[in-house]
Amino acid sequence: MTLRLTLFGITAGAALIFLGGFAWTWRPAIPPINLEDHGDSDAKAIWRGAQLAAIGNCNDCHRADTGESYAGGRPLPTPFGTIYSSNITPDAETGIGTWPEAAFKRAMREGVDREGRQLYPAFPYDHFTKATDEDLGALYAFLRTQLPFRKAAPANALIFPFGFRPIVAGWKLLFFREARFQPEGSKGDAWNRGRYLVEGLAHCGGCHTPRNVFGAEKGSSSYAGGVAEGWDAPPLNSGSLAVHRWNADDLFEYLSTGWNRLHGAAAGPMADVTNNLGGVSSTDVRAIAVYVASLSADSGDTAAPVQTNKIVATSEVRAIYEGACANCHRDPNVVGPSKAVSLSLSSAVRQWSAANTVRVVLGGIQARSGAPGAYMPAFGGILTDSQIASLADYVRARYTDQPQWADSLKEVSKARQEGSTP
Repeated sequence: MTLRLTLFGITAGAALIFLGGFAWTWRPAIPPINLEDHGDSDAKAIWRGAQLAAIGNCNDCHRADTGESYAGGRPLPTPFGTIYSSNITPDAETGIGTWPEAAFKRAMREGVDREGRQLYPAFPYDHFTKATDEDLGALYAFLRTQLPFRKAAPANALIFPFGFRPIVAGWKLLFFREARFQPEGSKGDAWNRGRYLVEGLAHCGGCHTPRNVFGAEKGSSSYAGGVAEGWDAPPLNSGSLAVHRWNADDLFEYLSTGWNRLHGAAAGPMADVTNNLGGVSSTDVRAIAVYVASLSADSGDTAAPVQTNKIVATSEVRAIYEGACANCHRDPNVVGPSKAVSLSLSSAVRQWSAANTVRVVLGGIQARSGAPGAYMPAFGGILTDSQIASLADYVRARYTDQPQWADSLKEVSKARQEGSTP
């Protein structure tokens, strides 16, 4: 009888917690509006909204596979299945054309759509909740100016039971706190502005902070490194893997152009970030750089290792390196037209896994459209999986003092399956 009562009590308690959590997070639908009811927005607000959309990389997630801006449908892989980004154009049927501003702000701050449905935290409202009314209003005004495009997002493909949206209510109880940004009086204006953007709309921690088994960011390990679209997002805090400590000037150049002499070129998802920031006001990019540089202020420069006798490589791998890599990456003091830097400076080669190195070798680095920039050809169509894995291991041994990777071949196979090829 005692065991039965105990089990009954546990079951009843769990049910009450679930129902209480659902009731606490329940939100009613917000009535739709007609397209003509939007009213007019001033040009300054629309311009500011465009800047904020670029800072938040909104179109990178919400661009349709056919190229239409903000039309959604991009697959976002998660440990729980695939989530497809929504259409945020002002289309009345499949977008947010009938959303009043209050519904948009609720989605951004609370993770609830106009109809009252819980939004999955792949949409980073845990960061967007920090944004001001003025900035969310400007972002809303900008999105209303976009070309309406009728395109419904595919149904999410989530592992059971994660397709049941009310589960998100429980996740929010555990991990989500709605809160506005509060500046620190002891810091300067640039630092506070940078922190507001980095922790808010830019949601840098979404990639650069590790996550727990429930998919929530580990608050105790902020900016300690994470994973984004199969790439390793390096630590931004004092655990930075960079040979030279990032300072605000170097970061400003890197974020604005996608390249810096002491750190190399942006690749993977970070290349999209720098492409967007290249069109953002220098004041905001500088503020972001000031704040991010402060996160690793306690780290110091690490002497770049030179070639040692520990390197064990076949003649084939050495020949591949000499033919494919050495002409651009040989000299640590010379940067040629491709802007290749010495591999001794590469954070990718110093990462805890081979993911970034093999993905760069597979897909290369494309120069920014319409502007000079770093460039590297793709070798995915030339080299075999084993050759790329061996090459990655070779440069790891030659240019760092870190232990050898054990996952190089696995990462090559994974990257090919995910489409990281030219």
